[in-house]
Amino acid sequence: MTLITSPSNSRISKLQTLHTSRGRKKSGLFLMEGPHLLEALLNAQLWPTEIYYEPALLQRTSEGAALLERLLLLITIHPATQLIEVSERVIEALGEAQTSQGVVSVLTLETLACAQIQARRPQVQRPCLLILDDLADPGNMGTILRTALAADVERVVLTAHCVDHYSPKVVRAAAGAHVALPVEAHVTWDEIAEHITAHCAGQPRVFLAEAGSDQMYFAQDLTQPFALIVGNEAHGPSAQAHALATLSVSIPLANDVESLNVAMATGIILYETVRQNAHVH
Repeated sequence: MTLITSPSNSRISKLQTLHTSRGRKKSGLFLMEGPHLLEALLNAQLWPTEIYYEPALLQRTSEGAALLERLLLLITIHPATQLIEVSERVIEALGEAQTSQGVVSVLTLETLACAQIQARRPQVQRPCLLILDDLADPGNMGTILRTALAADVERVVLTAHCVDHYSPKVVRAAAGAHVALPVEAHVTWDEIAEHITAHCAGQPRVFLAEAGSDQMYFAQDLTQPFALIVGNEAHGPSAQAHALATLSVSIPLANDVESLNVAMATGIILYETVRQNAHVH
């Protein structure tokens, strides 16, 4: 195993470029920081190309110590994954969290590609196809991905100008959702229309989340296949989203509140889907 002690090491410098969208696109790699995300990867048998770890930081918790033992066994289970021990200064330089948890994993973008994740999922009916229309905030993106996985959506589709869902802030906020949730990025509106037609078996039902509509989200039948479009935080849904929508739906708001945070609003609508389908099944 290799030991790296200097943050200025050329290998570390190259990995720091993965904090940018340009660096991730150029290299085809991205980072997942922390023991929780690495555990999720290993449990799914999704193998990082490299794992950088600082033993003393991992051993501060019982979970970290158990993960360290598992990592040392990984050499025999999956020898293609390279383990690199690093100093505390290096692990802090690799991560973006304020307090490092002692491990950073490097993966290819292809590892968590939409088709790969869908092939691993149980093939069951999932009514909701979630479309994020130019969502800009990494925290919102990550929270929505985590909620979408918990609510068991069919997949999440991202338009071309959405924030990069592999950015460290999104990955951290999603808390492992990337490992099990199919996400398709940089999708054109023509492709989105095709996805909707296929998902809805030729009878598109497209709900556009939009404040001010007189149609309430809970009054809709969410047991049959539908698409839900959620718009940009500042500008709302795009013209293309409006063109595809068959109905705008809204969440009731009291006391002159104009709108909710986009992640909160998405979660409310997705969990009405969960509620309705629990009664069906």
